[in-house]
Amino acid sequence: MSNTRIGRRFAELRAKNEPALVAYITAGDPSLDDTVRLVAALERGGADVIELGVPFSDPIADGPVIMRGAERAIANGATLRGVLDCAAKIREHSEVPILLFSYLNPLMKYGFAKLAVDAKAAGVDGVLMTDASVEEAEPYVKTIREAGLDTVFLAAPTSTPERLALVGRYSSGFVYLVSRTGVTGEQQQLSAQALPLVTAMRAHTDLPLAVGFGIAKAADAEAVGRLADGVVVGSALVRVIEKYAGTPEMETKLEELTRELKTGALQGRAR
Repeated sequence: MSNTRIGRRFAELRAKNEPALVAYITAGDPSLDDTVRLVAALERGGADVIELGVPFSDPIADGPVIMRGAERAIANGATLRGVLDCAAKIREHSEVPILLFSYLNPLMKYGFAKLAVDAKAAGVDGVLMTDASVEEAEPYVKTIREAGLDTVFLAAPTSTPERLALVGRYSSGFVYLVSRTGVTGEQQQLSAQALPLVTAMRAHTDLPLAVGFGIAKAADAEAVGRLADGVVVGSALVRVIEKYAGTPEMETKLEELTRELKTGALQGRAR
C-alpha cells in the first residue's frame, strides 16, 4: 500500500472489510466554487476517494453525461491550474483523498515535472491518466511518484496478460478496472466481464481493485461490493449535478445518492 491518503484510506477499509466508494465529478461543473461544496457533499454521503476530473475538449472514453459536464466546465473557464486551486481549497477543510482524473494532453501541456510539484502542493494524492499508454508510462510515472503521488492506471476486459502485468507494476494506490468495453455511462446491470477481470488482475497485484463504468444505483454498487475493493461511480453523480445545477437541492441530492451507493456497496460486502 502507498502512504498517500489514497493508500491509507484503502488500508483502513480493508482492515474493516469494507469496500471503498470512489466518486467522480468534473471540476468546474457548474463552477469551481461549486465543486468545493460538491466534494463536501460527496464526503458527507460516504465517498472515500474523490476523482476530480480535469475538463477536456476531446474526452474519448466518456459518455454523453460526462462529456456535457466537461463542456460546461470549459465554458465556465475551468483549467488545470484552476482545478489544482480547487483541490487546495478542498484541502483547507478536508482530508478526503483526491485523485486527479485527466486525459494525457492537458497534463503534457502543463508539464509533468511542474504538475507533480503543483499537485502535491495543492494536496492532491494521485494522478490517473485515462488515455495514457501503460507501455510508455515509466518516465512520467517516475516523475509523479518522486513527488509522493500515486499513479493509477486502468485495466479493461480486453487487456492482455502482458498489459495487466504492466498496470500492476506502474499503479499505486489502487487499480481502476473498467467493467466493460465502451465509454462511461449508466447501464441496466453490471457487466458479466467484471468478475473475470477482477480475477485476472488479482494475479498481477495485491493493490486494491476498484471497478467502474456503468454503476449508477445501489444495486450496482452492491454487486461490485461483493467482488472488488472499491466501487467507482461517475456518470450517475454528474447527472445529478446537471439536473439540479443552480438550485438549492444540488448538494443535498448529490449527498443522498452518494449515501445510497455507499450503503449498497457495504451491503454487498456483508453478504
